[in-house]
Amino acid sequence: MQNIIEGFLKFQREAFPARTELFKELATAQNPEALFIACSDSRVVPELLTQQEPGDLFVMRNAGNIVPAYGPEPGGVSATVEYAVAVLGVTDIIICGHSDCGAMTAISTDMNLDHLPAVANWLAHADAAKAVNAARTHESPQESLKAMVRGNVIAQLTNIRTHPSVALALDQKRLNLHGWVYDIETGSIDTLDGATGHFVPLAGTSPDHATPAVSGLAA
Repeated sequence: MQNIIEGFLKFQREAFPARTELFKELATAQNPEALFIACSDSRVVPELLTQQEPGDLFVMRNAGNIVPAYGPEPGGVSATVEYAVAVLGVTDIIICGHSDCGAMTAISTDMNLDHLPAVANWLAHADAAKAVNAARTHESPQESLKAMVRGNVIAQLTNIRTHPSVALALDQKRLNLHGWVYDIETGSIDTLDGATGHFVPLAGTSPDHATPAVSGLAA
């Protein structure tokens, strides 16, 4: 805890004064361009990965970067997605998985989660990806996990399209969906190419020609 307090004091002493005007603007309004949905894993920091300033990203994090399909009892994820799209008017949503994900490891290894009922219930929202991954042949447990992480990103992109605010924004061609996978060891990111259905290195993709995983034009 002391490290956290000292970090805040450093922020107050160094980082805040360097951004005084920015925080003054943000004091009464925000205008993020993207909703970034990531895992709660402590090793994944969206603002660090994308080198964005406060106010640039609307971030939502949970175990396994999961977006439950829209239902009669919307929860916090549904509310966050709806607010980002319908109120803040974000133009892009990024769903970002990552290597060595504990949630995806539990699924790919069929881990017994009887002692973690809340976790087990939450991970059921990745059942589609689990079924596909289990039906395929993998060379190793590592390859199975890698495929599960990617399959889960694809499954959550499908789920998020069931949300009314997202469906409307896609239909009106004012929203793009992106699927990313971040590798912790190498610092690289692969992005889902909507044209091919394959993950390709983001570093080799021109921002002007990048193909979203799902675009308003393709809806």
